[in-house]
Amino acid sequence: MDARDLRVFDAVRELLARHGMQMSMEAVAQHAGCSKQTLYSRYGSKQELLRRVVERHVRRATAGLCGPRAQDPRNSLLRFATDYLEHFSQPHVAQACRLISADAARFPDEARNLYRDGTGALTLHLAEWMETTARCGQLRHDDPHFMAELLISMIGGQDLDRQRFHMTHRDDAATRLRWAEFSVDSFLRAFAPAVPTQPHSNQHRSFS
Repeated sequence: MDARDLRVFDAVRELLARHGMQMSMEAVAQHAGCSKQTLYSRYGSKQELLRRVVERHVRRATAGLCGPRAQDPRNSLLRFATDYLEHFSQPHVAQACRLISADAARFPDEARNLYRDGTGALTLHLAEWMETTARCGQLRHDDPHFMAELLISMIGGQDLDRQRFHMTHRDDAATRLRWAEFSVDSFLRAFAPAVPTQPHSNQHRSFS
């Protein structure tokens, strides 16, 4: 990804917070300092541009589920949880979510695609990680898609609703970390692998 992509993607994120689904390619071009023709030749359509912006976010959000640190489920999930909470605590993200929700009825196809490429893809990545981790014996084997959805719900808690209604929420890193640890540790206790029972000795005791 080059500097031009970054300028365009930054423009999309900022304009979503201003206009929601009504964001136009013309506005993106003006904000990013390029022509509308350049946008269409590079990305094809507004929907494809949104898909690529959201795809980049999902890739960054799930980065902690890959690499050497991913061998420790708690570290991996804790990084995922803190990144998730930090992302949705940003004012422009919270505002974009409000506007997109308000526009969903008017732009149902665009809203569905945005959900599929965003939350849907994020949940799928997490479910795949959980399935692999369960096969390694580090989590109890269950339905990985249900597990992923449950964990994301636990991490989000009621904080997203608090932000949506402009209520006091977890707006500092220390408070978010405390909630992330509570959510992840509760989840890991719930899906801890079964401890093998010790076989009973068949040896008979001798009595004098």
